[in-house]
Amino acid sequence: MITLKDIEAAKAKMHGIVHYTHLDHSTTFSKLGNNEIYLKLENLQKTGSFKARGSYNKMMSLTPEELEKGVIAASAGNHAQGVAYSSSQLNVPCTIVMPKGAPLSKVEATKRYGANVELHGTTFDEALEYALGLQKELGATFVHPFDDLAIIAGQGTVGIEIFEQLPEVDAVVCPVGGGGLIAGVALALKALKPSVKVFGVESRACPSMKESLEANKPIVTKSLPSMADGIAVKKPGQLTFDIIKQYVDDIFIVEEMEIARTMLLLLERNKLLVEGSAATSLAAMLYHKIPIENANVVPIITGGNVDMNFISRIIEHGMVESGRFLSVITTITDKPGNLQRLLQLIAELDGNVLNINHQRIGAKVFPGQTQIQLSLETKNQTHIDQIIHKMQDAGYVVKIEV
Repeated sequence: MITLKDIEAAKAKMHGIVHYTHLDHSTTFSKLGNNEIYLKLENLQKTGSFKARGSYNKMMSLTPEELEKGVIAASAGNHAQGVAYSSSQLNVPCTIVMPKGAPLSKVEATKRYGANVELHGTTFDEALEYALGLQKELGATFVHPFDDLAIIAGQGTVGIEIFEQLPEVDAVVCPVGGGGLIAGVALALKALKPSVKVFGVESRACPSMKESLEANKPIVTKSLPSMADGIAVKKPGQLTFDIIKQYVDDIFIVEEMEIARTMLLLLERNKLLVEGSAATSLAAMLYHKIPIENANVVPIITGGNVDMNFISRIIEHGMVESGRFLSVITTITDKPGNLQRLLQLIAELDGNVLNINHQRIGAKVFPGQTQIQLSLETKNQTHIDQIIHKMQDAGYVVKIEV
C-alpha cells in the first residue's frame, strides 16, 4: 500500500513536467450548490487531463532497463495522451493501441506526443487484448490506466495541491471510473487532514464502483451509452477498490440530463469546455446529491478533451435539457398570411426562431396544407410550456420533436 510519502515523492518528481493547476472559486456555482465551490481545473492540465500525473510517476518508477524497452498502453482517450506525453518527456519508446473507432483528434494528439499508435479492433477490450499480446512480443512495460500503485500515487498529487491551495477544504468531489484518481486523492487528503470528506461520483449509465462496494468486491457492471464515457469503466480495479473502501466516504450517482446541463453551464458561465466525465463532480453539487451545505467543497474537473465534432451536440443537448431549445411541428393551411400569424404568436411570447422548415408533400400532409417545423431558442421549461399552451389555444396541433 502506498502512503503520503509516496505521493509527496511523486509530486517532487513531476515538478516542471505537469502544471500546478488552478483552484477557481465560483460565486455562481457556490450559490447554486449551497456551498463555497472551488473548481480544481485539471482540464487545463498537460494533455488536457489529470492522466499525465500518474503515467509520468509510473515511468519514473521503472528501471533503466525497463525504460529502454519502452512502454505500451491501450486507450481511446486521456490515458493514451498521458502516457504518450510522459514518454516524450523521458525519451522512452511508446506504443499506444487504440480502437479503430477512436476520434481522429485523439489519435493525432497521441501521435504528436511521439507515440507509435496502432489501431486495432472496434472496442477498447479488443484493443487491450491486442496490446497485452504486443507487450509480450516487445518486452515493454504495460502502463495500466488505474490499477497500479505508482499510477495511484501520481494521481494523488492532485489531493496535495488542493490542500496546499485551500487548507480550509471540507470536502472533495471526484469523478470515478476505474478509481485511480479518487484513490490517490483520498489517501493524500485523509493523511493531511483526516476530517476532510472525499466523495465519488459516477454516471447512472455505469455505476461500477458503487455496485462493487455494495457487493464488497469488484464486479462487472452493465454499461449504457453515456456522455461521461471517460468514467464508463465496467469493472474497477482491485487495488483502487481496496483503497476506496477504506478512505472514500461515499459514492453518488448523477443522471445524463444533469451531466449535460452542467457541461453547458461550465461553458456558458465559466468559459470552460469540459468532458462529460469531468462535469459529474460539479453536477453532484448543483443537483444536491451530496448531503453537505455551507462548506468549502472542491469538485475536481478532470479533463477537457472533447472531440470537436461532438461540441455542437453537447451544446444542443445541454440546451434541450435546460429548457433553452425547442423543436416543434405543426400544420397550417397553405394560404398567404397563415405562417405570419404563427410567427407573430411566437414573437409575442419572446420565442426566438432559429430555423423554419416547410413541408408541403408527405404521408401526413394533405393537399392545401403545409407542415411547419420550428426550431426555437427559449428561456426555460416554463417558457416552453407557455409557448406550447398558447399554440394549442390558438388551434394548432403541436408535436414536440425530441
